[in-house]
Amino acid sequence: MKLAILSRNTRLYSTRRLVEAARARGHQVRVLDPLRCYMRIAPGDFALHYRGRALHGIDAVIPRIGTAVTFYGTAVLRQLEMMGAYTPNSADAILKARDKLRALQLLAAAGLPLPRTVFGDNPDDTADLLSLLGDPPHVIKLNEGSQGQGVVLAEKRSNSQSVIEAFRGLYANFLVQEFIGEAGGCDLRCFVVGGRVIAAMRRCAQPGEFRANLHRGGSAEAVRLSAAERRLAKEAAATLGLEVAGVDLIRSQCGPLLLEVNASPGLEGIEAASGVDVAAAVIALLERRQRRRP
Repeated sequence: MKLAILSRNTRLYSTRRLVEAARARGHQVRVLDPLRCYMRIAPGDFALHYRGRALHGIDAVIPRIGTAVTFYGTAVLRQLEMMGAYTPNSADAILKARDKLRALQLLAAAGLPLPRTVFGDNPDDTADLLSLLGDPPHVIKLNEGSQGQGVVLAEKRSNSQSVIEAFRGLYANFLVQEFIGEAGGCDLRCFVVGGRVIAAMRRCAQPGEFRANLHRGGSAEAVRLSAAERRLAKEAAATLGLEVAGVDLIRSQCGPLLLEVNASPGLEGIEAASGVDVAAAVIALLERRQRRRP
């Protein structure tokens, strides 16, 4: 199989592991910087060039597209799809997951449990917007943030209003959610590949922090998921059309709740905590899908 990985940095752990796993299974693999790809679009004639040379015959592509290059990266991925390459996460599915508001709307429409969330634009509506949510603490999130960036905990209503005013001053889109205090600063990262949860870890925030992201200094350990948690993770990935996804859950008094779905989840933390060869599982998925294609 001729495999391409869309990644801006060959030295990243996730990119390196996918390259190693693909070569260990006998596949040709090449890492492509999406910003060095350029394309021709014409009726029935899709072409893609990379660093001055045409790309041909790519069987499958794994997108590792950072949030900063979402627009161009998904355009390159879509071009490869048009040229016949299989991808576990389509350009449209990635765009759904990257837009937190859109993703929450789709997940809620599918009946999946989420923390209460509000969204609004006009400053005159802020007081009523917060009344729709309920009493603080509130979690305020940038709509397209990642790795815990742009996430603020407001413990008083006045704090919520101040943060909202600051985000509006930056012309940023954001969501406001209820804070699930009983989770104790911990969440669950479930790694879904091909409709199965193949690995999971419990992440906990460091003292004085409420964000459990490993990039924020959180700790991680292997965790045993309940049947309800596994089912919720699989349904969330399927709802957004993702075959490879990191699904973040939180344990509440009402059962598991969805926080978000990551279309380009990192492999380092989950492989270290769970001991599962996640990279090999992703390559095995591509092999199965490729065998089924005409």
